[in-house]
Amino acid sequence: MSAFHEEFDVDCRPEDAWAYVIDPSHLPEWQESAVSAEQLDDRPFGLGSRVRVTRHVGRRDMAMTMECTEFQPPYAWTVRGIDGPIRGNFRGEISPVDDGRRTRVTMDLDFEGHGIGKVLLPFVVRPQIRREMPHNERLLREHLEHIG
Repeated sequence: MSAFHEEFDVDCRPEDAWAYVIDPSHLPEWQESAVSAEQLDDRPFGLGSRVRVTRHVGRRDMAMTMECTEFQPPYAWTVRGIDGPIRGNFRGEISPVDDGRRTRVTMDLDFEGHGIGKVLLPFVVRPQIRREMPHNERLLREHLEHIG
C-alpha cells in the first residue's frame, strides 16, 4: 500500500491520457512542486529512461533523478528516485472507462528518505504532498479534459 493514492475518472480517451502523462516535459504543468523536468536520454520515454526533476521542497529547489522501472503501454508505468535525500516511488495506471470514451487515472506515490531526507520526509515532504495531491489531481484533470 502506498502512502498516497489518488484515483479519478476524466473525460479523455485513454490513449490521449497516456501520451500526456508519460511525457516528462508535462510534469511542471500538473505537479505543483515540479519546477522543471528533463529527460536525460535521446529516445522515447520507456523502460530505463531517466528524468531529472527539480522540485520545490520546503524552502528550496532540489534536483532528483527518476528512472522508469516499469513500462506497459498504454496502461501502466513506474518511476523511482535513484538519487538525492528524498526518493519518490510513483506508479501510474491508465484504464479505459465507458468503452474507451473516458479514462480512469490511478496514481500511487511513496518516498524513501536518505541522510537528511529521513528528517525532511515526515516534517516537510509528506505534509507538502498531502496539501499538493488534490491540487495536482485537479490540474491533471483539467489538462487531460482539454486535450480530450
